Amino acid sequence: GDLRSVLITSVLNLERLELDLFRGRHHWVPATQRLFGGQIVGQALVAAAHAVSRDEQVHSLHCYFVRTGDPKVPVLYEVERTRTGKSFSVRSVKAIQHGKPIFTCQASFQLSQGSPVQHQFTMPAVPPPEELLTQEELIEKFLQNPNLAERYRKHLTKIQAQDVPIDIKPVNPPDIFCSESQEPKQLFWVRARGYIGETDMKVHCCVAAYISDYAFLGTALLPHRQYRIKFMVSLDHSMWFHAPFRADHWMLYECESPWAGGCRGLVQGRLWRRDGVLAATCAQEGVIRVEETPNQSKL
Repeated sequence: GDLRSVLITSVLNLERLELDLFRGRHHWVPATQRLFGGQIVGQALVAAAHAVSRDEQVHSLHCYFVRTGDPKVPVLYEVERTRTGKSFSVRSVKAIQHGKPIFTCQASFQLSQGSPVQHQFTMPAVPPPEELLTQEELIEKFLQNPNLAERYRKHLTKIQAQDVPIDIKPVNPPDIFCSESQEPKQLFWVRARGYIGETDMKVHCCVAAYISDYAFLGTALLPHRQYRIKFMVSLDHSMWFHAPFRADHWMLYECESPWAGGCRGLVQGRLWRRDGVLAATCAQEGVIRVEETPNQSKL
């Protein structure tokens, strides 16, 4: 329907307190009870976008998560107009809670410029979203299994109850009850729930920044499913925007992890429009700490 996306009406709708000072509130909080990284990235980009002209569009952002976010209090976003040039402008954003920065971000904006130097990778060949089940439908299918262990049932029911403002359709959903090692690659069809429509491209980039962090770091765990996760959190997040897109239309999110080690994992992602155009590229590193499951214990 024509229902406005909650990402626009609530999550990314910041309250302006001063010229370059904004307050953001929370919509969805993960089971970890830490603030969702994608929300902080998206809100910081909204704040930065308020400090540039309408004609300038974001082409990249680079962020660091420096402290755990508290879901019980709002986040303040302080914008610094670092540079305003003829073609490029840079805005620095600091997210603050309890008087301390929890996150820093630099976003670069560019006035539109043409160039004959153009190329891109080829989009993976996958089934269209209409042929796939949503994440909710997959969970419902698992829950209908009478042999499902109670601990899995409770876990899935908790996921099902989460009010995530994103539609997700995994292309090759992993068997959640299997601990076999898998290649560190995932493919999802993703989009914002609800209607956003034709608007300033910066709005769609802010929504894509929110979406890009969902299930992203988990790609690095696929070859290590025999371990139980003890702690997993994002350290940094970068994005590059290449072509116009609609964040409320289905896009293919191609995620892969080229490396993990030293209690860290690196993931890379590409957001593709349905017509095969590469819309955005993402990268993130995070802390991953695991513990051995009982059957691996050497005792």
